[in-house]
Amino acid sequence: MQTRVHHVNQWVVWGRLMVTLSASLVVALSGHAQSAPPAEKITHMSLAAMQQVVASASERALSWSGPETGPPAKLGITVAIVSEDFRNGGILGVAKGVNEALKVIGWKVRVYDAGGTPAGRTKALAAAQALKPDGLILLGVDAEDVHGQLQTLASRGVPMVGWHVGPVAGPMPGSPIAMNVSTNPLDVARITAMAAVVQSKGHAGVVVFTDSNFAIATAKANAMADIIRACQACELLEVRDVAISSSAELMPAVTQELLSRYGKRWTHALAINDIYFDYAAPALTKAAHRSDGISLLSAGDGSATAFLRIQAGTFQTGTVAEPVNLQGWQLVDELNRLLSHQPVTGHIEPVHLVSAGNIAFDGGKKMQYDPDNGYRDIYRRIWNR
Repeated sequence: MQTRVHHVNQWVVWGRLMVTLSASLVVALSGHAQSAPPAEKITHMSLAAMQQVVASASERALSWSGPETGPPAKLGITVAIVSEDFRNGGILGVAKGVNEALKVIGWKVRVYDAGGTPAGRTKALAAAQALKPDGLILLGVDAEDVHGQLQTLASRGVPMVGWHVGPVAGPMPGSPIAMNVSTNPLDVARITAMAAVVQSKGHAGVVVFTDSNFAIATAKANAMADIIRACQACELLEVRDVAISSSAELMPAVTQELLSRYGKRWTHALAINDIYFDYAAPALTKAAHRSDGISLLSAGDGSATAFLRIQAGTFQTGTVAEPVNLQGWQLVDELNRLLSHQPVTGHIEPVHLVSAGNIAFDGGKKMQYDPDNGYRDIYRRIWNR
């Protein structure tokens, strides 16, 4: 199939480049990506090698590389969805995909929003437990932070899947959650950082924005920092810890502070999520900064506002966008497999970098990354819907 060629090629390129760096580094070259991202730090990588990886991640996604068979839809199912924070564009996009898929498969749903706080998580999961659902979907909630409550649900036989619930994509052995639907977070981060290096021709001055409240955010920030350090003429100015839940309040002042501190040395901002740039870009405009003076690149999740900025050429030049609507459908399919006493697929979508050069394709005209690979029809066939 055409898609498997595209999917494998991306990992072949990545694998060859990584093996050059470390003989001990193993990367999957099959139809599914390696579920556990390599732990080795990248200490050196040529500009030409980074250009290859970025070009591969920028290709169009024309065909499907995921499962094509599976159990038909289970009937009479009620699902609870617990969201970390619907202010996060990625989470909201996945929720819309889940809702779209639930209408097709015919399940009932109750949704609980944690609002981005520990107390909110506890309350939302308690409400989900009280519902006594047939299955649970977590969106953006760090599984480790709520392990105790998840164990309670697991002891009642409730199957669980999640989106961005841990630092590793794919199956989660030893966890109450069977599957973490996500692209490979470390490769998302690395490609984001490589795009900055390629844009700057190896002379980027970088600030990385992260949120240490989440393990996946810390892992992504560290991976981005490693790539910048691996570029000899690049400069990692700092890694700034800003809570996503407080980004609206903090980012304008943080942006002004960084402009004052680093001046023209600051050429690129990398972030673990687009939401930081929702508040950094207006601050840059207010400071009368040129749009080509600082390039904003995000390692997730491809929000509508990020697409608008890329399309308009307003500071943001790239986002490694999750196919969030597709992943919403995948969450429902993975849960249907568990409810049918079958294993999860382990499927991981390849990394895709959205830029001005490809934003017109794969859903970009609708301000989202939605691959033109017919996944909706495929899932309908699998479910007999």
